[in-house]
Amino acid sequence: MTDLRGVVRAATARLAGSGVPSPQVDAVALAAYVLGCDPGEVHRGMVLGTRLTEGQASRYAELLDHRAARVPLQHLTGRAGFRRLELSVGPGTFVPRPETELAVELVLAELSRLAAGPVVVDLCTGSGAIALAVKDEHPPARVYAVETSDLAFRRARHNAERLDLDVTVILADATGDPRDAPDLAPLSPVAGRVDVVVSNPPYVPQDAVPREPEVRDHDPTMALYGGPGDGLGIPLDVARTAAVLLRPGGLLVMEHADSQGDTLPAALRRTGEWEDVRDHRDLADRPRTTTARRSGRVTEGESSGR
Repeated sequence: MTDLRGVVRAATARLAGSGVPSPQVDAVALAAYVLGCDPGEVHRGMVLGTRLTEGQASRYAELLDHRAARVPLQHLTGRAGFRRLELSVGPGTFVPRPETELAVELVLAELSRLAAGPVVVDLCTGSGAIALAVKDEHPPARVYAVETSDLAFRRARHNAERLDLDVTVILADATGDPRDAPDLAPLSPVAGRVDVVVSNPPYVPQDAVPREPEVRDHDPTMALYGGPGDGLGIPLDVARTAAVLLRPGGLLVMEHADSQGDTLPAALRRTGEWEDVRDHRDLADRPRTTTARRSGRVTEGESSGR
C-alpha cells in the first residue's frame, strides 16, 4: 500500500511542473474521486496516515498521467461544480466556468422583481448549467434549455433528470426562429412572451485560439468559436432568436469574451431591437456579460420576418 500524503504531495509537484493552474486542488480532487469521498476527507486522511491499496494507487497514477497531459479535471471525474449543483460533464460537452455564474446572478436578480411564474429560455445550454442553476434557485420559473449538439443535449437532459429539476431541454439550433423552425416548435407557444433569455454562446474570435490546453484541445470547437473576425457572428444570431422570444421589456443576458465588452453592446444597439444595453464585469474585473432589454418598437426586418 502507499501513503496518501506522500502520493498527493508528489502528484501536486508533478502537476505544478506540467503547468496545471491549481495543482494541489486537482491532486486532492483526483484522490477524492479514487477514494469515493470528498476533498475534506482526503485532507483528513493525509493527516491520519491513510494508505492507498494497490488498485487505488494504480488508478490514481493513471488519472494523474491524464491530468498532467492537461486533460480537464472535470473530464476525468465526470463532474463539475456550478453554484449549488454538481453537474455531469465529459468529452464533447463544454465545461462550465466560474465566471458564467455572473449570468445566473443577473437572471436571478431580474426574476426577483417579476411576478410568479416567469419564463426563462437558455440558448446554447451545453451541460445545462445556467438553466438548471436558475431553476434550482428560483423554482417558480418555467425554464427551457436549447442545445444544438446531440451529445451536449443528452448530457443536459441527463443532468436535469438526475438533479430532479423540471427544465424542458430541446435539441435545436439556437439561432433559428421559433415561429417557423420545426425543431424549436416547443418554444413557439411562448414566443413573444418570455421574460428572460440567457445565453453563453460560442464567442471566441476565430484567430484567438485559447492558450489553455484544457480549453483549446478538449472543449468542443462548436462551443468555442463565434465565427470569423470578431467572433460576434453566432452571438448576434442568438440575440436575433432572443428578440423573437422576449416580450417587450424582457431581458437578454449574454456572456462574451473579455475583448467584446464594447463591441457586443454596440452591435446590439445598432439592431434597433434593444435598449438599456449594459455590460457587467466579472469577479476578476473583466468585461464578461451584457444585458439588454427588448425594445417595444418593431423594426422593418421584424415586420417582414427574417
